[in-house]
Amino acid sequence: MERRLTKQVMAGKVAIGGTAPVTIQSMLNVPSTDIAGSVAQAVRLEKAGCQIIRAAIPNREAVALIPAIKEAVSIPLVADIHFDYKLALESAAADIDKIRINPGNIGSDDHVKAVADECRRRKIPIRIGVNSGSLEKEILAKYGSPTPEALCESALYHASLLEKFDFDDIVISIKSSNVDTMIRAYELAAEACHYPLHLGVTEAGTARMGLIKSSIGIGSLLQRGIGDTIRVSLTADPEEEIRAAKDILSALGMRHGPKLVSCPTCGRTRIDLIGIAAQVEKRLENCQKDITVAVMGCAVNGPGEAREADIGIAGGKGEGLLFKKGEVLYKVPEEKLVDALMDEIEKL
Repeated sequence: MERRLTKQVMAGKVAIGGTAPVTIQSMLNVPSTDIAGSVAQAVRLEKAGCQIIRAAIPNREAVALIPAIKEAVSIPLVADIHFDYKLALESAAADIDKIRINPGNIGSDDHVKAVADECRRRKIPIRIGVNSGSLEKEILAKYGSPTPEALCESALYHASLLEKFDFDDIVISIKSSNVDTMIRAYELAAEACHYPLHLGVTEAGTARMGLIKSSIGIGSLLQRGIGDTIRVSLTADPEEEIRAAKDILSALGMRHGPKLVSCPTCGRTRIDLIGIAAQVEKRLENCQKDITVAVMGCAVNGPGEAREADIGIAGGKGEGLLFKKGEVLYKVPEEKLVDALMDEIEKL
């Protein structure tokens, strides 16, 4: 698919926008007062595949998180700041890689200029984050509700405050909990500016509903080339956000790694296909091979229906066939199917 070409900014050593791959983000949810817990969670997120981590910096004490986390992980760290421009300056001094702040919420032009100047000097990009609950009263009054047009206008207004002081290392996010509103707002932003876009459905919900809403919102935009970095916001462990984001990118062919295809089962199924598919999915989590793996329920139709798979299994009665590129390799008892499949994957 053809990607929308944007300005490229650097968060630490990670490129956002331009021709860079779409990056995966998440946010720490350990209290900012718990430095050890925050560091431990950041390490787990990096191991899970997170490429950019964000941490809330609600006060001066929380700035201590920055050096502690940066010492423990190799991926960029973003400071999430609201209202207090001094926290942005202190985070910059603590060697933060990126700042999330809305310039219109930090006070006078002098405050905005101070942040813009310091971030320019240190080559720190700024993400402007607009959502349905943060619209300015004037914009809300103009449109009557958080419409896509209102969200886009707010984001561009905040960008203009930085542009006034010759700062344009900007990333924009325009999030809504309403999927249709979110999609349309990003479409408008993509037409109106050249900045990289951070995609997400805010307050998307639990792991189940949040994943569905995020897949529709984020996935539909990425499929049309819109979006440069993503966060799947879930009311769940942040590691679930990383797995969900990886799956969305994988489904769109935008991420290297294994792709699992499996049939929905029917009356012909004579093995525990649901359990086997779950085992295979789990054991593929750390696989880095760019392959398609099929788990099919019917030994008659399986190899044919999954002919494009690199390797797979097709069930029979208490046993299954291993096949590669549609060609049968050998027969295996049901209880050994998953191990046999993983052994063959190791050989690829």
